[in-house]
Amino acid sequence: MRRTTPPRPVDVTAVFPDLAPLARPAIRLHPRPGSPTPHDSSVGGPLLWPADEPWPHCPELHEWQDPRTDEWHEGPNPMLPVAQLYLRDVPLLRPPGQADLFQLLWCPFEHEPDYKPPTALFWRSTAEVTDVLAAPPETGAVEYEEYVPEPCVLAPERITEYPKPQQLSRELQQQLGDWSRWQASGARVDSSYAPYPDSFYSDELSIAPGWKVGGWAPWGLTDPVARFCAVCDAEMVPLLTIASKEWHYRHPGWVPAEDRAIASEPHSGVVNSPGIQISGGNHLQLYVCPQSPDHPHTDLIQ
Repeated sequence: MRRTTPPRPVDVTAVFPDLAPLARPAIRLHPRPGSPTPHDSSVGGPLLWPADEPWPHCPELHEWQDPRTDEWHEGPNPMLPVAQLYLRDVPLLRPPGQADLFQLLWCPFEHEPDYKPPTALFWRSTAEVTDVLAAPPETGAVEYEEYVPEPCVLAPERITEYPKPQQLSRELQQQLGDWSRWQASGARVDSSYAPYPDSFYSDELSIAPGWKVGGWAPWGLTDPVARFCAVCDAEMVPLLTIASKEWHYRHPGWVPAEDRAIASEPHSGVVNSPGIQISGGNHLQLYVCPQSPDHPHTDLIQ
C-alpha cells in the first residue's frame, strides 16, 4: 500500500527563508483497514508480544460484566493494543539500544485528572521474541468504543513540517501575516486568505494532519507548553500523534493522491479508518526524552 501527500502549494522557505532551520521530518502513517499480523506495523493490530512477559494492565479498579456468564468483575483492566511500529518501516523512531520495535497500549477509559486514556509504551528487540503470545487477555471494561481501534495496516510516508505560528518568533509571525509579502513573492495563495494569510501557512504549509511520527505539535487547543523530562529535565520531543481525523474536509490539499476519489464519497470512512476519537475529536500526542528513550514518556491532548 502506498499513500502520497500532494506537494505543498507554496515552497514556504523560498518566501520566508527564516523557516528553513525549523524544518522537521515527520512520517505520516496513513492507517487503512486491513488484517495486520504481529509481524506488521499496524494500528489496532496484534502485537509481537513475548509469551513469557506479563501483559500490561491499567492499575485503576474497573467494573465490567462478562457477556458470556453475566457475572460482574472488578479489578485492573488489561490494556488494549493501539499501535505497533517497526523501525524498518518508521526510521524516525529513536529506540534504545538494539530495540527495533515500538508498541503502544492504553486503557479505553478517560481517567482523572486529565480525562484521557492512560498509555503504556514499550521498546523491544524483535530478535529476542522467539515465542509470541497467541491470545492476549481480553479487555473487560471499555468506557468508550471510540478508544477501541479497528485493525489497520500502514503506508508510512516521510514529509517535512514547520512549527505552528504560535511557536514562531514574533517577527516571523508578523511576516506570515503580511499579505503584501505573499503577493510580492509570486506565491499562488487563494485570495480568500488575504485578511489572514498566516492561516494559509497554518492550514496548508505547517503540519500534516492525521497519525504521524515526529514532526511538530498540533497546537491550537492550548497555547504551546514545553514538556520536560521528569528524570533529566530535558525538553521532550513529539514521538507519536494519534489523530481523530486523517484530514479536515476544509483542507483537502492534505488528502493523499491515492485517496482523492474515495475521500469525496460521503461516509467512506477513510477519513478515520481506525475509528478513534480523542476527547471528542482532538489529538493525543506522545512525547519522549531526546536524551534517553528509557526515561518515562508523557502525553498531551491537543
